[in-house]
Amino acid sequence: MKLAERLRAFALALPEAWEDHPWGGDVIKVGKKIFVSFGHPDFKSALFLCMKLPESATLVLAEDWAKPAGYGLGKSDWVELRFEEPPTVAQHDFEAWIVESYCAVAPKKVARLAREQHGGGSQA
Repeated sequence: MKLAERLRAFALALPEAWEDHPWGGDVIKVGKKIFVSFGHPDFKSALFLCMKLPESATLVLAEDWAKPAGYGLGKSDWVELRFEEPPTVAQHDFEAWIVESYCAVAPKKVARLAREQHGGGSQA
């Protein structure tokens, strides 16, 4: 299984997560809010993710494979991760960022469940 497929399965296993396909792309939502985007079929990257990272955006944005998300979302800690080659980043790091993004947008009750299950994520 490819890394993107494993990460999609991980995201979908979070409480009340579900997949949607607005704009032709693959996103995972909790309630009506997107917490991770896996990009659009037109993206030719080996891996593309977009997530809200209120705690780790500064650290992640120091990497050459990361940039603030477009459409002004970068101002709200949304970060694009784009890899042209298979990433050398560990899967558990991606999973931690997915949980952080999930906790940033999920209702507090389900965010608490995700933190208990996987640790990390915003405490707000």
